[in-house]
Order: sequence, then C-alpha cells, then structure tokens
Amino acid sequence: MGKIRVRKETGKLQFDFFYNGVRCREQSLLDDTPANRKRLETFMDQIDREIKQDSFDYAKYFPDSKNLSRFDQTSAVETTVVSVGEAQTELFKEWVKEWFQENEITWKISYQKTVQGNIDAHLVPWFGEKDVSHITKGDILKFRSSLAKVQIGKKTGLSTSRINHIMTTLCQILGDAADRFHFSTPFVGIKPLKVPRTDVDPFTIEEVNLILSKVREDMKDYYTVRFFTGMRTGEIDGLQWKYVDFKRNEILIRETLVQMREEETKTIYSVREIKMSAPVMDALKRQYELTGHLGNNSKV
Repeated sequence: MGKIRVRKETGKLQFDFFYNGVRCREQSLLDDTPANRKRLETFMDQIDREIKQDSFDYAKYFPDSKNLSRFDQTSAVETTVVSVGEAQTELFKEWVKEWFQENEITWKISYQKTVQGNIDAHLVPWFGEKDVSHITKGDILKFRSSLAKVQIGKKTGLSTSRINHIMTTLCQILGDAADRFHFSTPFVGIKPLKVPRTDVDPFTIEEVNLILSKVREDMKDYYTVRFFTGMRTGEIDGLQWKYVDFKRNEILIRETLVQMREEETKTIYSVREIKMSAPVMDALKRQYELTGHLGNNSKV
C-alpha cells in the first residue's frame, strides 16, 4: 500500500508506492500540511486500487516522470490527476484579477486605487507569468529588494513605508490564493521593514499668524480652521454644516471627501469631536453667513 511522505530536503510531500515490484517516489509541490496530506492520500488510495485492478496508467498520473521509461509508458494524457495534487492554480496575473474583483466591494475608492496601482506598477510585472502556487519565499525577498532599486526621477528606491504597503498587498493576494488552491503561503516569516521615525516640525504660532496675514482674504477662514483644528484635507473639504455644533462648540468628524466622493473616515479612530477655539468659532460663524442658508447637508 502506498504512502504519502515528506521529503526532508524540501519539506514537500511525495508519493511513495510499489508498482510492478519497483519502488516509485513521485514528488509534489505541496508543503506538508494536514490539508495537503489529505488531498494526496485521496489520490494515493485511487492509485492503490488501480494497481490491484491492473488498470493503473502511470502516465495518467505522472506524465513527466522519469519512471515512465522503466515501465515502457509514455505521457499521452494531457490533463492529469497529479496536476491537481501539485496545486492546480492560475498564473499570478489571472488570479490577481479575480482576487481584486472579489475584494474591491469591501474597500473605499481611494484604497481600491492604491491596491490597483501596486498591482499594475509592481506586482504583475514581477510575478505575472508565475503560477501563483509556485512563488517561493526567495522570489518574494528578491522582489522586495528590487523595490529598493526602483528609479523614480533622480531618486533611487521606494521609501520603506511604501515598500511595506506593496508587500502587504502581495501578502493578502498570496494568502487568499493559498486558501483557495490549498497550498501553504510562502509569506511565512517575512516581517515588515522597520520604518524610520519621522521628526515633526510644526509651525510656530508666529509662523501661523504670518501665513494667515498673507493669504487671500477669502481663504483666511479656511486656513484658520485648518491650522487650529488639525483636520485632514479630506475632512475639512468635505465638512458639512450638520457636523458643526455651535451650541456645544464642537466639530464632528464623521465623513471625508476622497476623489470628490463622500466616504466614511479612514479608520474608526478618525471619528472624533474637535473642540472649537475662539478663532475657529469666529471663522466658522463668518462662513455660515455665506453658505449656511444652503442647508445642513451643504458643504461649509
């Protein structure tokens, strides 16, 4: 009776059985996991039955095997059962299209564009022609190193943070492929690069007042609110009057404007209330005189 064993040199599973008195070992591309063992054991049981029934066709299961010549068989069958045992998957460029379509409904528009950009600019050019189940840890590490050598104008190499974002996308793609096609993701043990700490150098109050004294008169209130609340661009550009509470002296951050579309805030931690200082209160009251009559759902 045949067995499914693991080859210590590679950690991959292999078929081990006797046929016509000859011990045969045939390799698979699957890692040693309970799920992969179960899949190959199903094929091994079928092979055992066919050997007992004298109906076993070696070329049907192992069309590229060197053992075919030992049994005077040729690989006449185009599609084989073992191709399934070796993780019958798709090319990376085909799988990533399917993966994106399945997941985009859960993402914001801005994130969809970020992910698609990573795929088009970096992932498909490097991995596109590879079978997704054949991508190795070594392939991933070489790809990451290549990102540090990308030429962008006069600058060489992407930032550490940018590289980590691209690698996160790749990790998600391979992780979902591993679940779908029943192989072990090669991303195990690959940690994000350390991102150097960035020093913050905010404007002084003197610098803020100088800027406000130089901007156009019709933009002064806008920049006053920005400087004294710390609101992000999308938050202040998408701010509606219904989120300005003059009675409680608060600005409610509930939505943001991305690509001219109103979306929920980037994270749950972005949902917050900002207390208005006197300059912010005065600036918003002046703005309310201009646009408040348009209604609570209108932009500030």
